[in-house]
Amino acid sequence: MTGVDIRSRSLWLDQVGDLTPRPPLVGDATADIVIVGGGFTGLWTALHLADRRPDARIVVLERHVVGFGAAGRNGGWCGAGLAGSPARYAKRVGWGRTLAGARLVESAVDEIGRVIAAEDIAADFVKGGTLVVATTEPQWARLQGSHAAAVKSGVAESGAKLLSADEVRPMVRTPDIAGGLYTPHCARFHPAKLVRGLADAGERRGVVIHEQSSVTSIEPGLVRTSQGTVRADTVLRATEAWTGQLRSTGASYLPLTSMMIATEPLPTSVWDELGWPHGLTVRDRRHLFFYAQRTADDRIAIGGRGAPYRLKDPLAEFGDRDRPVWQRLEETLRAHFPQVGDAAITHRWGGVLAVPRDWSMSVTWDPATRMGAAGGYSGHGVVAAYAAGRGLADLATGQRSPYSLAPWVGHRSRRWEPEPLRYLAATAIVRILNGADRHEDATGRTANRVRVLAPVLPPS
Repeated sequence: MTGVDIRSRSLWLDQVGDLTPRPPLVGDATADIVIVGGGFTGLWTALHLADRRPDARIVVLERHVVGFGAAGRNGGWCGAGLAGSPARYAKRVGWGRTLAGARLVESAVDEIGRVIAAEDIAADFVKGGTLVVATTEPQWARLQGSHAAAVKSGVAESGAKLLSADEVRPMVRTPDIAGGLYTPHCARFHPAKLVRGLADAGERRGVVIHEQSSVTSIEPGLVRTSQGTVRADTVLRATEAWTGQLRSTGASYLPLTSMMIATEPLPTSVWDELGWPHGLTVRDRRHLFFYAQRTADDRIAIGGRGAPYRLKDPLAEFGDRDRPVWQRLEETLRAHFPQVGDAAITHRWGGVLAVPRDWSMSVTWDPATRMGAAGGYSGHGVVAAYAAGRGLADLATGQRSPYSLAPWVGHRSRRWEPEPLRYLAATAIVRILNGADRHEDATGRTANRVRVLAPVLPPS
């Protein structure tokens, strides 16, 4: 980490205050609970554990600095929705617990907002819901179909409503609208401010955070780092995409990249033309979809998928090799929101998220070894990490709660195929989805080629 410009890693990290690393772990230490990973999952877990056990010695080990990973690079959406397949969860635990999980992540959006307010974290949290826009007839058909399926199974978000093109336009004026879907259960926020604020809140409760502490192995009762060890009764892993760098968990997740750009602050006249209120998040229904928010300082921050990972270094930083994806995002920005004109792009960045083989998150806990883990959020990380953190805290302290009984607790996904098969599959997925989007945009007809990917795509 020496010499790394942390602020260059995202707009969000560029806008927070002091990023001086906390002292690393040097030598050996003891604790009641040690948490590996200083992102959203690890810090939510630490915060909930500190509230349940204020006398406990809690240590968090972070390889870089708090917010360096996905927590400081994501789209800034705090939205509901199951991180996984309802049918897969229901097969193991039943539809009752699965539907309870769907309601749980809805309420989690407001719970996160309450913590932000109570801890006085200036995270720019504004709950305005999400608008999904369909810009072609194939997208509109997919949107209607997925909503109908969600309603039929019972996992549709409460208050979700299909909208005609005429109903969409007053919310955001974007060309070529075929229809849309609105759900109220989402907030816009500043991810780096939130994750840094959670770290501060944990430290106020006595949590010890060691940054620049690279973990080399995790065992029952013991975590080893490059410069020392922590012995603890309880060991919890919250490493998400970085899990693959631990030898015993290498193929658990596919490291999927998500790229973002941000405009310069836009004048009031542009926002008046767009009609886009603060708090409303927007995305489309392409296969390689975009997602966007209006930032607190009146930028558009827009992201999307499509950058391949490097076979030799899946977590390599982003640069010239990702230029085509950033270019596609800029074209998407100006096509969907032409009101921005020639506004400058001030920030370009990327992050890695963890995708399990079945795209379904998990929280695991072994009472015999007192080891737990969480991850595999597949892009739903903000709310999923909150739910996972509460679940881990409840399981570790023996509390029976909706979070310890959630459908993802105890769920296990099989591993991805070994390299280079995993890499070849990831590359093929992006290529086929990109081609399908181009076909649908050009012809207005559904691209049936996507069906071949059904076994490895997320639930619609």
